Amino acid sequence: MLNVKSIAAIAATAALSLALFGCAQTSSVSSASSQDAGSDTTASSEMLSVNDTPQPSAAKSKSTSDAGVPKSAADDASLLRAELAIEEDYRDSFVHGDKGSKFQKYIVLHDTEGDGDASGVINYWDGSGAGVASHFVVNKDGTVWQCVPLDKIAHHAGFGDTGHNELYGVEDESRDDKVGTVPIGDWAADYGMNSYSIGIEMVHVGGSGDYPTEQLEALDKLIAYIDAYYGLESEIIDHKAWRSGNSDTSEEFAGYLANYQDHRSYK
Repeated sequence: MLNVKSIAAIAATAALSLALFGCAQTSSVSSASSQDAGSDTTASSEMLSVNDTPQPSAAKSKSTSDAGVPKSAADDASLLRAELAIEEDYRDSFVHGDKGSKFQKYIVLHDTEGDGDASGVINYWDGSGAGVASHFVVNKDGTVWQCVPLDKIAHHAGFGDTGHNELYGVEDESRDDKVGTVPIGDWAADYGMNSYSIGIEMVHVGGSGDYPTEQLEALDKLIAYIDAYYGLESEIIDHKAWRSGNSDTSEEFAGYLANYQDHRSYK
């Protein structure tokens, strides 16, 4: 999703284009530069009202333990989150409005198009000043970072093909403040996906080879956690489904995407 050549290079036009073009136009985070970019920016989790406890709609019995004892979806979500050991690095600049559980419809998968780890990616996003971020970043080693609360809108999907709001059943309404966005053309005039989705970035460069098993297994668990949190199975798409011509996810992810869409696992 990111293209870190230098923070100076994005200060003018690229900082805006990050919010518009999404992952395909904001690629190539190198390990070193992504860690340096925005490294003097401190996390501001104490300034956010973070609510990553399971939503009320999910707090009903939906499964049983091995011993046959009913468990609530809230219990499931808490256990899954604990198993993931998610690193939290929330930033005020990434929050663009409220996204209650009734608005959740999609999980949108992205590639970072760089090898930089999650902490560097998050620092870069914040340092760019463009307001772009996904809710989660999954490292190659399977560690998961979260930088936007699940009940908040993140700018990860950007503009989509004209007509896609209707196709995907989303609306471009007032919950999204649209800070940092600039129209990119009549062909991609729809802007509803951010308000109805959770964005997940995977550290990966298209064409560089397969995704590590540790990363895919973490993605399995993360999707299961999001399902349990909302008490529903959101539709899984990749970014290029929302806006044609976008590169992420990569071609080597196609088989995994089909599996996720069929049975919510990479296998």
